Formats: sequence, structure tokens, C-alpha cells
Amino acid sequence: MKFNEWIPVCKLDDIPVLGARCVQRPKGAPVAVFRNAQHQVFALLDRCPHKGGPLSQGIVYGNHVACPLHNWQIDLTDGCAQAPDEGCSSRFSVQIQDDQVLLNAHELHNLALD
Repeated sequence: MKFNEWIPVCKLDDIPVLGARCVQRPKGAPVAVFRNAQHQVFALLDRCPHKGGPLSQGIVYGNHVACPLHNWQIDLTDGCAQAPDEGCSSRFSVQIQDDQVLLNAHELHNLALD
């Protein structure tokens, strides 16, 4: 597998505006792929850094998602919680090509496997 190999995971329209879609991986927690109101797409490990809540079930607003368990505000651009909360969820690279959402194969197979 090459470091620059990209895997199509869904179409852009498969991700609801202000919502998310989960991408299962062979190992490790799923990746949540988010779409905001400006149709920007972000990908984070689907686990809040606080108590492991499913970020894909949170409310998306601007460039943030609110964890559904304890309302931690997670920045979609870097995966980090807003102060005073601390911690980060792993961020995955995303590309959009011809309405297809692609994730980096190397990251999918190697990031955040614990």
C-alpha cells in the first residue's frame, strides 16, 4: 500500500449536510466523515477524546461537532476539544474528486488502531 493511495468511501451526497457517515475499517474504531453547511468534508476517528462517545451521532455546526454524550465541542479541522476541555480525536485526510469522498489508505490502515 502506498502512502499517497486514496480510497473512495462514499459519494458527497451520501453524507447528510450537518451530519456524518461512518466508515468501518479492518482494524480500529470507525472513521466519521462529516459535512458542514458549506459542504466542507472532514474526517475524524469516531470517538470523542473524553469518554469515547460516537462523534458521528453529534450535532455539526460550523467547523465543529458536539459530542452526543457530554456536549464536548470538537473542532473538525484538527480533532481537538475546545477549551477548557482537553484532548483530540485523530484526524484523517480527505479529498473530493468528481463527487467522490476519498480517504488516505495508509491513514485508514495505520492511524488510531488502539
